[in-house]
Amino acid sequence: MPKAIRIHATGGPEVMVWEDTPVGDPHAGEVRLRQTAVGLNFLDIYHRAGTHHMPLDPLPATPGIEGAGVVTAAGEGADFAIGDRVAYPITVGAYAEERIIAADDLVPVPGGISDVQAAALMLKGLTTAHLFGNVANLSRGDRVLFHAAAGGVGLIACQWARHLGVELIGTVGSDEKAEIARVQGCAHTIVYGREDFAARVRDITRGKGVQAVFDSVGQDTFMGSLACAAEDATVATFGLASGPLPAFGFADLPLGVSVCRASVRSVTDHPARMREAAAAMFSLVSEGHITPVIGGVYNMADAPAAHREMEARRTTGSIVFVLG
Repeated sequence: MPKAIRIHATGGPEVMVWEDTPVGDPHAGEVRLRQTAVGLNFLDIYHRAGTHHMPLDPLPATPGIEGAGVVTAAGEGADFAIGDRVAYPITVGAYAEERIIAADDLVPVPGGISDVQAAALMLKGLTTAHLFGNVANLSRGDRVLFHAAAGGVGLIACQWARHLGVELIGTVGSDEKAEIARVQGCAHTIVYGREDFAARVRDITRGKGVQAVFDSVGQDTFMGSLACAAEDATVATFGLASGPLPAFGFADLPLGVSVCRASVRSVTDHPARMREAAAAMFSLVSEGHITPVIGGVYNMADAPAAHREMEARRTTGSIVFVLG
């Protein structure tokens, strides 16, 4: 019988149990997927801990939202065939050797892209594409601030910005992470613990601020993010790693600045749009513009250890679980 990580009660990493979990046959529009690689995201930690506004319900449940694998069975009307390599960016239930998933949630993985690369890229890469293209519509010469620049999304953003000719200022947690971000294309790095990032951004931009701020940290950074924005800039929040946003009002917003809660679901909830965006992203990988930085590879049974590392901010790049 295939195994999966199951959560019977929310809490710390220890609540995740690797156990036998039956998998049925796909219904119409679904496929059965033998998974080969699964990406770790901070949203997995929220789900496991029961702190996110979309908790796993009902329990027991399998966490994880991003993976890649091979189709082993297809229901009527599913537009994939047995043997097809596929990946998905945001469908709960990823921490499993096998799973049933809607065909509309999948994208084809082209030759030359490994399953590990696909699992590391799907959510994080599509998030970057959405932030840079749909949310801020960046162009060559723009300056942006990207928080957690050495994280999974951050390092993809550093490479993508370099490809676009965008000057990316990145905040990081240590000198080691600063060097990793610089190598991947970050033009300026700011170490949280010893620098006032808002003051440094103003110094780097000679008081002008940046055209966009991308903030996945939340509570600890948001008000400073507003202070970094140029007139008519966009401040996009897309994560709450440090906690909920502080209360703020219109009077706290700099003149002309737009604030939005960005979500990749505006792409992934539309199958055709998602597949088009994924194909464009994979092309950038094939052309050598983007290479996912794999910061750690774990067996799925070791998910608790991987969660502990990410929660302690000891990870860089994308963390991937391998199966089979």
